Amino acid sequence: MAEVEIYTTPICPFCHRAKNLLDKKGVPFTEIDVQGKPDLRSKMTQRAGGRSSVPQVFIDGRSIGGCDDLFDMEFDGELDKLLGAV
Repeated sequence: MAEVEIYTTPICPFCHRAKNLLDKKGVPFTEIDVQGKPDLRSKMTQRAGGRSSVPQVFIDGRSIGGCDDLFDMEFDGELDKLLGAV
């Protein structure tokens, strides 16, 4: 199974939506809370090609974007391919 990382903040509704989708699919993920942690947010922004909004989702180290991107991939059937056998 793929390694999934998601950068979040506790007050972000889009972060909750993205995590709920992953939970619903039974996908384990590592959550990295960047609220009040400029060093982690800077690392996230660098990894995400300059994107500084949360959530930022990475699958096997590849930036796939935010919540809308995650749901678009799910709708298009691409998410399961990236995740491998779920």
